[in-house]
Amino acid sequence: MNDTLLAPWDSPYGVPLFSMIDDTDFEEAFNQAMKNAETNFTKITNNLEPPTFKNTIEEMERGDRELDQVSRIFFNLVGTDSNPKRNSIQTKISPMLAAFNSKILTNNKLWERVSAVYKHRNESKLTKEQIRVSELYYEMFTRAGAVLSEIKKKRYTDIMQNLAELGTKFSQNLLSDEGSWCLSLNESDLEGLPEFVINSMSQAALDRDVNGYALTLSRSILEPFLQFSSNRELREIAYLAWSSRGMNGGDTDNINIAKETLSLRTERANILGYNSFADFKLENQMAKNPKRVRDLLMAVWEPAKRKANIDAKNLQKIMLKDGNTEALKAWDWRYYAEKYKQSEYSLDETEIKPYFQLDKMIEASFHCANKLFNLEFKAIKLDLYHPDVKAWEVSRSGNHVAIFIGDYYARSSKRSGAWCSSLRGQSKFDGLEHPIAINVCNFTKPKHNQACLLSFQDAATLFHEFGHALHVMLSDVTYPFISCTSVSRDFVELPSQLFEHWLEVPEVLNMFALHFETGEPMPPSLVQKLLKARNADQGFSTVEYISSALVDLTFHEQINETDPIKLQDRVLNELNMPEAIGMRHSTPNFSHIFSGDGYSSGYYSYMWSEVMDSDAFMAFTEVGDPFDTTTAKLLHDCIYSSGGSSSAEDLYIKFRGAMPGVSAILKQRGLNTE
Repeated sequence: MNDTLLAPWDSPYGVPLFSMIDDTDFEEAFNQAMKNAETNFTKITNNLEPPTFKNTIEEMERGDRELDQVSRIFFNLVGTDSNPKRNSIQTKISPMLAAFNSKILTNNKLWERVSAVYKHRNESKLTKEQIRVSELYYEMFTRAGAVLSEIKKKRYTDIMQNLAELGTKFSQNLLSDEGSWCLSLNESDLEGLPEFVINSMSQAALDRDVNGYALTLSRSILEPFLQFSSNRELREIAYLAWSSRGMNGGDTDNINIAKETLSLRTERANILGYNSFADFKLENQMAKNPKRVRDLLMAVWEPAKRKANIDAKNLQKIMLKDGNTEALKAWDWRYYAEKYKQSEYSLDETEIKPYFQLDKMIEASFHCANKLFNLEFKAIKLDLYHPDVKAWEVSRSGNHVAIFIGDYYARSSKRSGAWCSSLRGQSKFDGLEHPIAINVCNFTKPKHNQACLLSFQDAATLFHEFGHALHVMLSDVTYPFISCTSVSRDFVELPSQLFEHWLEVPEVLNMFALHFETGEPMPPSLVQKLLKARNADQGFSTVEYISSALVDLTFHEQINETDPIKLQDRVLNELNMPEAIGMRHSTPNFSHIFSGDGYSSGYYSYMWSEVMDSDAFMAFTEVGDPFDTTTAKLLHDCIYSSGGSSSAEDLYIKFRGAMPGVSAILKQRGLNTE
């Protein structure tokens, strides 16, 4: 077996040498890592000494390090550069990992030791952080079925294995549908498309070895095509292909997978004594219960729907002027919204895009991190998993802080969307371990020697994911269990969404929004128009998001309706969903909630965090300086470096003094009626 997967990484900056890794090594590495971890946990359970934080919790923190290491490598590769061999391994390994975790978390002797440490946590001279870790371990075991009868433990373990299998299959089906769909277009099909879209489609055609221009389901191609193509028939074809991913019948159909997943999640919650999966999942989040989630979403839904309905009437008028008497459809919205923006705000996306170069936006994110947190970034060469992937050493005052890896270009082997992950977390209890953060995006790769140009929304996505990366890189806690982004789901989006605000700072735009040909900064008049128009289509974007969040919530509250498509349609009908707007994620392609457990009953969390991020940035505007040193230090100490060392609410109140209300988000999105 290749030692690279399990041994300490004896390489520059402790980053794995990907060229030394062969896919055939993963299965053996996983099996060996699980075997070693089981041996380590057995030693803990058989320890005859009274349970202490040191001989129980700290040993558990060490117990599965090898498994954590190989898992981080493998699942990063599966998401960013999949292939049939890796998919096959994932299908086999995912349920094995679920079974292993259940076995550990339902071990009676281990549970007794964790319970004893928890019971005496306030009498054992533990640090505040150790007390917090003890409480979270106790909660983890409880919520994983440690107190169940042996019969129920067996069923619970089977459920978790089945859910892992279903989530893996859902994800692979979606990637297959996205990667396999491609429409070859010729010159006559390009009417209305700006040069940057045509160039992207030309490059996609080269990548896929097809003639002419390739219309794919990569979001960085699909969305601008819907925005600019004057060919309504092609817009409809593209939109329907995108929205029907995972529901085309055959081997990649996800409808039955979603149905079975929801049924098993309900059973899982019931075994643990909860009425619904939503009750179970939200109990330890900031929201606490489904009612608070629904109250937040509905408080924003009605203003958003009003705005969307007004916008729909305006778009229908433009459509009539175009000579089209048909009703506005979902594949028309982006096209006519762009026309409306041009007429109402004198703003053309093609006028903006030349100023947002990928390399300059990366520089801009580094600049903001430097001014806020004194971080410095130096490009370095590493042995990484794909030639397009870049790396930087992150330091502060000459001291190494982290490694940052950027994987920005779309490819058919990469799942869609954008995300942040890590090859190593941060900890201090066994010596200082520096984190390795990875940002993954899906921007269209330009032709050789051409600049990669982003939309303003693309640039915001880059800043968003870099905010997550900062949460990883700035982590400063002792124990891995609470480091980096190990926080409640409805808090984890705060550092990312908050960082987006610095993209709009005039100083940042003036320095980095430079025309790719002339090098000139974006004219102040254009900056003004851009910022004025940023909420132009908020009715649409808010409606498509909240409808998805409410469907997700209802899925996990329901225990009677067994057909997810019928339930989805019922929710949308009850909401009186605007006809020309589709859900951001329809059920068969809703990977946030069906590819794994992360955002299940938690898609609302983006909005929960947005309530905080809109209020948090006001801390800087109130002092009149987006880079105010004192405020930035407080932000660093309370939010970005604290991990899960305190409850999310305590961390936020420590930074801001109080929790904000929903009015902040209505104002930020331009939905307030005042």
